[in-house]
Amino acid sequence: MTLTVLITGASAGLGAAFARGFAAKGCDLILVARDKERLERAAEALSSSYGVTCEVLAADLLDPADCRSVADRLADPARPVDMLVNNAGFGLPAPFPYNPVEDEERMLELLVRVPMRLTHAAVPGMRERRRGAVLNVSSVAGLLPTGTYGAAKAWVTAFSESLRVDLAPYGVRVLAVVPGFTRTEFQERAGMDVSALKDSVWLDADDVVARALRDLAVGRPVSVAGWRYRLYAQAARHLPRHLVATRLARTRRPPADA
Repeated sequence: MTLTVLITGASAGLGAAFARGFAAKGCDLILVARDKERLERAAEALSSSYGVTCEVLAADLLDPADCRSVADRLADPARPVDMLVNNAGFGLPAPFPYNPVEDEERMLELLVRVPMRLTHAAVPGMRERRRGAVLNVSSVAGLLPTGTYGAAKAWVTAFSESLRVDLAPYGVRVLAVVPGFTRTEFQERAGMDVSALKDSVWLDADDVVARALRDLAVGRPVSVAGWRYRLYAQAARHLPRHLVATRLARTRRPPADA
């Protein structure tokens, strides 16, 4: 049986890597992102390379009508979706007090409300069929007090772990994917200066996905790629929160024009 996977933010970065990873396993794909032309090029390349069917669904998930169309596709019983990858997202270049509140609201909408809405649309069919999977892309930023982005990603991880318990009796798997710094377009689009980061901290998107698919297969609740980030995750869980917050505060500075 060929499985169908819907991936948001599928035109680049981790979303594109998930598309390659699932296509390599013979899964048909539904690719969701804003840029229709880029999606169509990706779909053509994936179909040619892996012999899978790729459906393109151009949508701005911050637009209520577009988000509704994706939710409707997930809920369509005539065309069942077996797996959902909630990957779409963006970051902001400065700490919370220095960003326009409208930008903060848009980021929270995409990181929290959209995956909740899409998951809610996908789950009933999966539960009825007693199979399926939801992969929610979180971040190691959610393990520590790192502003609105980190708070949203902490919600994604907690939501995933809770949902996993709720859906386990129905044979539906849920995985929180928790990457660290990964070489994608994410930082450039957010306007982040990452020039001071060492090469050793960077992960490859395909490696993150390969780890996630292995962890999904063996039923782990959380997937953290890279030994450095696994150590980081362990430390974050056990260090006193006030010490971590104090250390992080020393590294965060307002933008020059604040």
